Amino acid sequence: MSAARLNLRRTQTGIILPVRLRPKSARDEIAGVETFGDVAVLKARVRALPEEGRANAALEKLVARWLNVPPSSVKVAQGGKSRLKQVKVAGDPDALEAAIVALLR
Repeated sequence: MSAARLNLRRTQTGIILPVRLRPKSARDEIAGVETFGDVAVLKARVRALPEEGRANAALEKLVARWLNVPPSSVKVAQGGKSRLKQVKVAGDPDALEAAIVALLR
């Protein structure tokens, strides 16, 4: 599945990425795009445990590294206790979308 099918939303201050998070994995990685229900989401894996916000913090750092943006510009906006999350990335929406398309090729 390509980045074109990823259901990202543009906002005035950045983008919102749908992410399916798998905590307690062997390594931290963005593993492409998958279908979850009827929605295309970014598949992410982190080593952190899903307790006390550790997995969410690890996801924020992972997405920041992946997109090469400051960690302070990435926040879990929705789904804090769920595997399906909405991750807000602050910045230029056009540049962020172009970076995501390039990374998922």
